[in-house]
Amino acid sequence: MFRRTAAFLLLIWLFGFLWFAVTLPGPLDDAVRTDAVIVLTGSKGRIERALTVLDAGRAPRLLISGVDREVKPRELAAEFRIPDRLMKCCITLGYEAYDTRSNAVEAANWLARRKARSVRLVTADWHMRRAAYELARELPDHIAILEDGVPSRPSLSTLFLEYHKYFGRMALDLWNRPPWKAN
Repeated sequence: MFRRTAAFLLLIWLFGFLWFAVTLPGPLDDAVRTDAVIVLTGSKGRIERALTVLDAGRAPRLLISGVDREVKPRELAAEFRIPDRLMKCCITLGYEAYDTRSNAVEAANWLARRKARSVRLVTADWHMRRAAYELARELPDHIAILEDGVPSRPSLSTLFLEYHKYFGRMALDLWNRPPWKAN
């Protein structure tokens, strides 16, 4: 009995990992408009993608979440060639986040002040599922999260670690709030 149960659980884990690794979320259609864009700092291409969306007028505001406290707005603008008009009117640098959970809290607070109903979430494809999950936990149900995954070439170890972080977070939530004990 133990061997069958262990084998069954191993198969579930294996198929879950294969699903996670093979079906990474991709970019959102460029024509889609949202009330805001949130980009989580990290790997290359994320900020550039969010700036492209903002510059194309697909959203009026952008939060760059997880900016290092040492980074000044002028430095960021120079590095990414952001025009002053765009930096002043439409971009907020978020200095409060230090991990994916705090990105979600920072983003939810920022969105609440702007009364947004839809948000384009920009992050690496391998990071998107957990980032969207964390953000959805913090946002009211009426705010739509549209996933805009930046294509990358993650290593097997990156995928392995991220899968377990994602799975672990969901398992922890189920443990703390089992569906059969819903309010």
